[in-house]
Amino acid sequence: MLKNYFKIAWRNLLKRRFYALVTIVGLAVGMTFTFLMMSYIRGELGVNADLRNAKNQYIIRSKWTDPNMGLDLTTLGPLGKALKTDYPNLVANYYRYDAITVAVSHGDKHFREDVQTGDSTLPAMYGFPLLHGNAQTALNTPNSVVITEKKAMKYFGRTDVVGESLTLHNFMGGKQEYQITAVMKNPPFNSVTHLLTTETEIFFPFSSLEGRKGSEDNWNFAIMVTYIELKDGVTPADLAKPIARELVTHAPEAIKANLKVYLTPLGEYYREANNGVVNKMMLTLSGITVFILLMAIVNFVNISIGSSSSRLKEIGVRKVLGSLKRQLIGQFLAESILLSLLAMVLSLGMYELLRPFFSDILGKEVASLWSLIPYALVVPILIALLVGIVAGLYPALVLSRIPSVESMKGKLKSVRDNILFRRSLIAVQFVIALFVFAGAGIVARQVDYFFNKNLGYNKESLVTLGVPRDWTPAGEAKMEQVRDGLAGLKEIKDISLSYEIPNGNGGGSSFYKPGQDSTEAVQATLLRTDVAYAKTYDVKLLAGEFLQPPNTAYQPDRIVMNETAVKSLGYAGAREALGQQVRVHGYPKPLTIVGVAQDFHFGSMHQAIKPLVFADVRGTNFYRYLSIRLNPGNIGSSIAAIQQKWHELMPDAPFEYVFMDETLQKLYQSEIQLKKASRVATFLSVIIVFLGILGMVSLNVTRRTREVGIRKVLGATSLHVVMLFLKEFLAILAAAILIAFPLAILLGNRWLKTYAYRAEIGWEVFAGIAMLFGMMITALVCVQTYKAAITDPVKSLKSD
Repeated sequence: MLKNYFKIAWRNLLKRRFYALVTIVGLAVGMTFTFLMMSYIRGELGVNADLRNAKNQYIIRSKWTDPNMGLDLTTLGPLGKALKTDYPNLVANYYRYDAITVAVSHGDKHFREDVQTGDSTLPAMYGFPLLHGNAQTALNTPNSVVITEKKAMKYFGRTDVVGESLTLHNFMGGKQEYQITAVMKNPPFNSVTHLLTTETEIFFPFSSLEGRKGSEDNWNFAIMVTYIELKDGVTPADLAKPIARELVTHAPEAIKANLKVYLTPLGEYYREANNGVVNKMMLTLSGITVFILLMAIVNFVNISIGSSSSRLKEIGVRKVLGSLKRQLIGQFLAESILLSLLAMVLSLGMYELLRPFFSDILGKEVASLWSLIPYALVVPILIALLVGIVAGLYPALVLSRIPSVESMKGKLKSVRDNILFRRSLIAVQFVIALFVFAGAGIVARQVDYFFNKNLGYNKESLVTLGVPRDWTPAGEAKMEQVRDGLAGLKEIKDISLSYEIPNGNGGGSSFYKPGQDSTEAVQATLLRTDVAYAKTYDVKLLAGEFLQPPNTAYQPDRIVMNETAVKSLGYAGAREALGQQVRVHGYPKPLTIVGVAQDFHFGSMHQAIKPLVFADVRGTNFYRYLSIRLNPGNIGSSIAAIQQKWHELMPDAPFEYVFMDETLQKLYQSEIQLKKASRVATFLSVIIVFLGILGMVSLNVTRRTREVGIRKVLGATSLHVVMLFLKEFLAILAAAILIAFPLAILLGNRWLKTYAYRAEIGWEVFAGIAMLFGMMITALVCVQTYKAAITDPVKSLKSD
């Protein structure tokens, strides 16, 4: 019986090729997007799952009363080791690291690399497979280093490099040789080697690099990334009291009063970090996926019911010959499932074809079908069967209920009773497509706002260079000489040396007026820069000067504040603040405000502009960047000239530059990905809508051929005939607009409220979408109905 169902179903599909093709393509588009998003979400949910004992792995996090004292994802340097040492019955293992950037050399190859200086427990604790070396001893000696196979290929062109050496430039102006003791197989994406946006592929032991020693034993060092593995059956709650005891015993008083430590499972941390951006992305894409698949199913239902006129006599004959209702339902479901299976096969091919494209959009590798076996075999078939049943059940029930007499006569009364339902389904499609279209418009508008809004500084032709870190007085003096040497190039307009650039990464301090209670201090981000920083970034001064005049001897204890910092301290304006003194926690002398800078966006627009304080970089000798504003001209030749001069001044230092536009893109990476994904979703939803219109208009033209002929005999023009079909879709479009746009405005405003600075949702966005959508629908309907409109009415009347 089942074989017979599918045999007849195949014949019916061949008989109705056009409608079958429209349905298959629509379902394939929906399924392809569904499979791609399921693969992406599976990958996100599986991050860290491959780590050894992943279910027991946690990251130690910190909640600070004073947020400038530390970071959420870090804790005190010795805490992880202390918990393991003092509570071995609770803690199975730990791994800590200090994330730094150093220059790494091998022969004439020089690169700036993000590295981890950490505990020797790394390879064994997480079970990262090694191509060469011993996981238990790889990081036991101070001059040992573990690298990934990718880094081995980068520096040596091969992976069997145990015993070879790399040169690391330390923070004291020297160089140190490190021997490679293990080569790690490229690890999958995880929250240990790839925390947040930084991917690390070079690892070496604590306190082995000069200028970066002792952080692991310093209870004042609050920016240590620490992972902990609990023993089976132990929960984070069991560790609450031990953590509290460690803090009471070892932590300084200022830290005790401000710090609360807690544990988060690694998998959860990955998804909830950065204000839950991964969870939000998965939720958004899941919703879009459901919408697009629903639109494809709606197409199927509409075309199946609309084409029922060709099946009525068949249904009547089957009933007269004794077919039961369940047999008719089985026949129609067989056709539906067959269509769905054919769509599935097509979608699997489209999946592999589009996978690289979606990987680029999402910023994550979407797994290939081969790597997903057996899921790639089972899940698509189950989805195809589910879609086939869901899409075919309603048409099967409707058609199987038609009385035998009406079926034999070819009457459509029972089917026509469902015209409101079919129009409602089309309206649902339009609502979804318009909502996705409008949502994409809102996202695009906000992303464009990020890059077009006045940031308070000039980001055009601005380049940043990461520089080697010799944090000694001599090293700082040498870097000033390098800066001045580059400043002489005609390609450079301005150049500045600093520890921070406007990328949102900055430490903080507490500032308060002399005589004021320190508990009322203003928390401000401290930027260490030279005197040319304001000129290089084109930051406007409202009063005073920026630190001190150029080319003068260093004058300590002078600072510049932004508008927000001045107002936060209670000064009425910039002029009133000039010459005033402020105190800083932990600093013995008061500092004098010598300038007030106009507010500018140091970080992203998710948050309002915060207090900023500028101090001279010469006061600490800490620096990380050269910021360069290029003169107008050919960018490529300018960079080449700077690179040549750089190698003359620092022959063994890597030359790696980033344009400020690229730096800003990292701040809004998730929004940019969402913008790309929403555009793709819009494109797919429009395709599905148009396939539905294509099928429905073709059916309507076929069913109403005789009516068109009569209307033309009675004097109707071709335009009247086209409008006969068009007005139905335009009326549905108008109704869909009234539902979709208010919903998009409501949810769009809720999304925009997560940003301190946001674009306005203007009426022109929706007007443009409605006009474009209406024009596309009009064009499609007109093209399809034009042939019927110009057909000789005599032929039309003979057709029925």
